Amino acid sequence: MSDGINKFLGDSPLRVLVKLLVVSILVGFVMTVFDWYPADIYYGIRNFLLDLWRTGFAALGRVGDYLLLGAVVVIPLFIILRLFSYRR
Repeated sequence: MSDGINKFLGDSPLRVLVKLLVVSILVGFVMTVFDWYPADIYYGIRNFLLDLWRTGFAALGRVGDYLLLGAVVVIPLFIILRLFSYRR
C-alpha cells in the first residue's frame, strides 16, 4: 500500500508535503509582490476567453473577406494557366 502511494505521489508523502509547502510559499510571495489574487487570475482567464470568442468570429469574417478577394484573382488565373497548359 505504501509503495503504491509513493509511486502515485512520486516520492514519500512527507517529502511531497514539504515540497508543496515550499512551492506554495514562493508562489504566494510572487503573487503578493505583483498584487495578484486567485480571483484576478480566474477573471483574467475568463475575460480572455470571452474576448477571444467575441473577436474570433470577427477574425473569421475577415479571413472570409481575404479568401474571396484572393479567389477573385487566383481562380481566373488558374483557369487561364490550365487552358494554356492544356493545349501543349
